[in-house]
Amino acid sequence: MKLEDVQRVTVLGAGNMGHGIAEVAALAGYDVSLRDINEELVQKGYDQIEWSLGKLAEKDRIGDDEADAALDRVDAFVELEDALDGADVVVEVVPEKMAIKKDVYDDVVAHAPDEAVFVTNTSSLSITELSEVTDRPERFCGMHFFNPPVRMDLVEVISGKHTSEETLELIEGLAESMGKTPVRVRKDSPGFIVNRILVPLMNEAAWIVESGDATMEAVDSTTKFDMGLPMGSFELADQVGIDVGYHVLEYMHEVLGDAYRPCPLLGEKVEAEDLGKKTGKGFYDYEDGDGAQIPSDALDDDVRRRLLAVMANETAGLIGNDVADADDVDEAVKLGAGFPDGPAKLADEEGLDALVETLDALAEETGEARYEATDYLREAAASGGFRGDGGGDAGDAEGGPTFEVLNVDVDADARVGHVEIDRPHRMNTISGDVLDELADAIDLLDGDDDVRAILLSGAGDRAFSAGADVQSMAAGGADPIHAVELSRQGQQTFGKFEESDKPVIAAIDGYCLGGGMELATAADMRIASERSELGQPELDLGLLPGWGGTQRLARVVGEGRAKEIILTADRYDAETMADYGFVNEVVPGDELDERAQELAEQLAGGPPIAQKYTKRAIHAGRTDNEAGLEVEAMGFGHVMNTDDLIEGVTAFMGDGEPEFEGK
Repeated sequence: MKLEDVQRVTVLGAGNMGHGIAEVAALAGYDVSLRDINEELVQKGYDQIEWSLGKLAEKDRIGDDEADAALDRVDAFVELEDALDGADVVVEVVPEKMAIKKDVYDDVVAHAPDEAVFVTNTSSLSITELSEVTDRPERFCGMHFFNPPVRMDLVEVISGKHTSEETLELIEGLAESMGKTPVRVRKDSPGFIVNRILVPLMNEAAWIVESGDATMEAVDSTTKFDMGLPMGSFELADQVGIDVGYHVLEYMHEVLGDAYRPCPLLGEKVEAEDLGKKTGKGFYDYEDGDGAQIPSDALDDDVRRRLLAVMANETAGLIGNDVADADDVDEAVKLGAGFPDGPAKLADEEGLDALVETLDALAEETGEARYEATDYLREAAASGGFRGDGGGDAGDAEGGPTFEVLNVDVDADARVGHVEIDRPHRMNTISGDVLDELADAIDLLDGDDDVRAILLSGAGDRAFSAGADVQSMAAGGADPIHAVELSRQGQQTFGKFEESDKPVIAAIDGYCLGGGMELATAADMRIASERSELGQPELDLGLLPGWGGTQRLARVVGEGRAKEIILTADRYDAETMADYGFVNEVVPGDELDERAQELAEQLAGGPPIAQKYTKRAIHAGRTDNEAGLEVEAMGFGHVMNTDDLIEGVTAFMGDGEPEFEGK
């Protein structure tokens, strides 16, 4: 079966994941059959789809017509035979119990079309074992969405022992058609990629507290504010559901052995039915208390090394057993768990030699199997890390200047250099590392004579940039000197975009807040989608714009408007910011990329020398009118002796289009 042959997707299970997957499929244009075991459950799932589509339309993520059309594509069923009629792909999303899933497939095989492909949304169970109860194991694989499916970009596509390459390519294509990022899991291994990292990490956090080596507060403070992860380990367990992680651990323990023995602390919570947020109480109290109140200053170096060591060992297990390579592990965990950096990169930065030493010391001290370093981890440590000398390079196709790419993508086409912040899993927030890469990117493009204009954007459709990565900043502690240096770093980096001799256009889609808006302010022109939301909310946090926002914004919109935007900390729609003079043009969301590229190409076709002196004259005149006029006069005189002027005049006289070469 080819992707173009897929017309109808049947989703078995209308719970949180099931109705979310059905909604994603319907939004992608597929007819959807949503099925559950009784009318109440399937209607509840259908109602949730209708509500979610309405919220997306309300927030201008989709149009009202698009929401109505997607809902019209969804049919609800209780009878399995009816739900499977005409199905091309069957997505099973029933409870995470092997026996339940096998029973479902016994019934599915009896009614599904012969050509239908089967996929399971299991987060950890064996794809191979499930496939073998069907009549088509070669057309069976895992398709693990993350919760909530409408928002989360990652889909793990998991191969079973019998899965054909054609099936994997089909499901990867299906995921991409739904706007998701598929990451292939090459072998059927418990926990696949993301849970294979997260669940042992949660287990180790529990063992640290169980053994009395550190408090829960110290573990979560270290996880969140030192390692920079989105949540503390115990906070994450409460969010996901302690029982969910515990049952995954039980399965890993059964299949993989003693290294995955669940910590008794987790078992006690499950037995007491204190499962986290969903029950009102877990490791933190969500009923009578304020939830997870994690101190930012209870950092513990030993805890960090211990957690990183366990995470590195799991990463090595995945790579060494050819489940996934380092890049895929990092991408999956960043997209699926919101890590600022992937586990391979985090481990490499800490130093694999040091982490192996940590594991060896713990193994000798405790005798526990979970601290036995894998052979591959030792090999990687000996060779300098999971990636050897680390990182990948970006540069032009002809072998021009390159730099390490982790958070920012850079390319050049049709004389337009494109800089894209590539952290959609973190709303394209800006950390110190991102600032470094942005500085390298503008240096690279400024030094390339073939690049005549620069386009600046954010990956995904949720945010140009939602601002500074506050979490990574908090990891640096409340050191005023560090904060001053970070402010200067941002000022200097954004200043490079502002001072570039080439026109810089910011294409704004979604959130453009705080540091993200400061970056956009450094551009020469700004185009925004209608759904964009802009603002400087720093004062709501007790901060102030620290990357040039207090200066540049006033120059763009005037002092009065700048004070209004910064002091109120309000958010503004794109039309209002156009009225204020900040946004040059507002376009529908589906037209932004094309219009921004069109404008960038138009500017790239202009006379580079005249553009350079125009920008310099404008900038010089900001604080000194006489200086600005002098630069203008000098520039005017300089262009009089250029080939571009002759080209421009000749084209004008001949009613043609000039081809400026910057000479």
